[in-house]
Amino acid sequence: MGCDSSTVVLVLCIWGFYLTLLSSGARLGASRHKFEVNKHLNLLNKPPVKTIQSPDGDIIDCVRISNQPAFDHPFLKDHKIQMRPNFHPEGLFDENKLSEKPKEGSNAATPITQLWHANGKCPEDTIPIRRTKEEDVMRASSVKRYGRKKHRSIPKPRSADPDLINQSGHQHAIAYVEGDKYYGAKATINVWEPKIQQPNEFSLSQLWVLGGSFGQDLNSIEAGWQVSPDLYGDNNTRLFTYWTSDAYQATGCYNLLCSGFIQVNSNVAMGASISPISEYSNSQYDISITIWKDPKEGHWWMQFGNDLVLGYWPSFLFSYLADSASMIEWGGEIVNSEPNGEHTSTQMGSGQFPEQGFGKSSYFKNIQVVDSSNNLKSPKGLGTFTEQSNCYDVQTGSNDNWGHYFYYGGPGKNPNCP
Repeated sequence: MGCDSSTVVLVLCIWGFYLTLLSSGARLGASRHKFEVNKHLNLLNKPPVKTIQSPDGDIIDCVRISNQPAFDHPFLKDHKIQMRPNFHPEGLFDENKLSEKPKEGSNAATPITQLWHANGKCPEDTIPIRRTKEEDVMRASSVKRYGRKKHRSIPKPRSADPDLINQSGHQHAIAYVEGDKYYGAKATINVWEPKIQQPNEFSLSQLWVLGGSFGQDLNSIEAGWQVSPDLYGDNNTRLFTYWTSDAYQATGCYNLLCSGFIQVNSNVAMGASISPISEYSNSQYDISITIWKDPKEGHWWMQFGNDLVLGYWPSFLFSYLADSASMIEWGGEIVNSEPNGEHTSTQMGSGQFPEQGFGKSSYFKNIQVVDSSNNLKSPKGLGTFTEQSNCYDVQTGSNDNWGHYFYYGGPGKNPNCP
C-alpha cells in the first residue's frame, strides 16, 4: 500500500504530538512526586536547635523534645510528656550487672556508642533525630511506604509452609514464648555487620513484643539493630525501633519516621550507626534492650544499655498491647528477594551457623520476660523457629553467666541452601 507525502507528514506529526504528551506527562508526574517528597521531608525534619555532622555522612538534628514528630499525632496534641517511667521492672539492674560481667575474649564492658558522638552531643531538653534526605525517600516504592515494613514480615512459628516462605520473602531464626500474658522483654544482643546481597534486602536482629492474632490486627513493638541499604542508603549497622497496630498496613514505622514513639533521651539517635561492631574470632560487642509496660500509665517504655531510658510508645496507639502482649520473640530476620532465582547470600547475624559458638556466631543472652508483677523472669517453655534451617538456624542453651541464651544466624545461600 502506498502513501503520499502528506500522509507521512500527518503520521509524523501525530507521533510527535503523542511523544510530547508522554514526556510532558512524565515531567508532570516527576514534579508531582518531587512535591510530595519535599512535603514529606518538611513534615519529618523539624527545625533543629543544633546540628551535628556524623563521620558516616548522617546529619543529626538536635530538636526540642516538644517539637518531635510524635506530636504530629492528633491524639498527642495536649499530651504531657512523661520524662521517666513510674516503675522499672524488678531485677532489671541486677540482671544488667550479671549480663555485663566480662567473659574471656568478650568486650561487653566496652560501652557501645553511636558514630555521631565523635562530633558533639545534643543539649538537654532536645532529642537527636537523624535527618531524612531526599534520596532516602526517593529509594522507597512510594512516599507513603517510606519508613514502613512490608506486610507479612512477622515470624509466625509452626506455620512454615513453603508458600508462606516464598510469598513473604522474609526469613527468620528466632526463639519465642507464648501462652501467657507478658508485660515486657529484655535481651543482650551481639552486634555485627552482616553482608547484604541486594539493596532491597535487609538483615536485622531484634526482639518483638506482640499482641493479637497474626491476621490484620497484629500489634507489634520491635527494637534491635539492622543493616538496611534501602532505608539508610548504606551498609552500616544501626539501632532501630518499629511499631504497628494493624500488621504493618497503615500504622507505625521505623524509628521517628512517623508520629507515635515519644523520645525523651538526648544521647541516642534512632536509626544512627552503632560502634564498635563484633569481629569474627576477635572482640565481641553487644547491646542490651529492655521494653516494658509501665503499670501505672500503661505506656510501653524502651531502655538501651544499663541506664539510657529512650522513651515510650503511648498505650493508645495499640488495641491488644493496651493490655498486655501474648507472645515475645527474639532473633534474626532477613529479606530473601531470590536474586537470579536463587536464595540470597544476605547474612543473618554474623553470617555463621549457631554451632560455631562464641566469637564466631551471633547470640542473644540473658533473655527475659516481664510478668504481671513487673518482675523480670526467665522465659518458660522457650520454643525456636526457622523457615529453612539449612540457610539460617537457631540453638538455645542456658548457664549461670548468660541465663537463657541462643546462638542464631547463617550465610543464606550455600550448597545446602540453593
